[in-house]
Amino acid sequence: MEFDIINITQDELEKLTVVAYKMLRTAQQKKDELVRKADEELKSFKRIVLTNGMKNSSLLDARSAEIQTELNREVALLADNLLYNMSLNEPTNGDDLGGSGGEEGAGYIVDYTLPYNQRYAIVRDYYFSIADPQERMSLYVADETAKKYLDRYYGTLYDVLYSYSK
Repeated sequence: MEFDIINITQDELEKLTVVAYKMLRTAQQKKDELVRKADEELKSFKRIVLTNGMKNSSLLDARSAEIQTELNREVALLADNLLYNMSLNEPTNGDDLGGSGGEEGAGYIVDYTLPYNQRYAIVRDYYFSIADPQERMSLYVADETAKKYLDRYYGTLYDVLYSYSK
């Protein structure tokens, strides 16, 4: 995926945390969707203008400028929110990056758009970052977010974590 919502070098991209990368990816997808919708809106308006025999009308240029101005405003807002959230290194709840910022109390990113195997890896890595096996297990058992987030994978991860706590 090409990232053009913000200026970022390949080196900076490689140094991003998982959370920051996910925020960048989500913002880029949203920007691409905004550009696609703006192009569709302009094409639709152009068809209407041409169908009505107004080929030389200034309406098309005026509408094109309106669409581009609105697109630039929305992309700038999206980029600004992205930079702010990346500076915090965590998504904010209800952010403008797709609404998948996580749940209160979860020490890992909660993104329901991810497939279950990626969710499993994120939660597993988080819990394996806790050095004390007893604390790890007690926190995992009490983690209601993980139960909902992992669904049927919750039991599998429980078995893996339990095998390391012996």
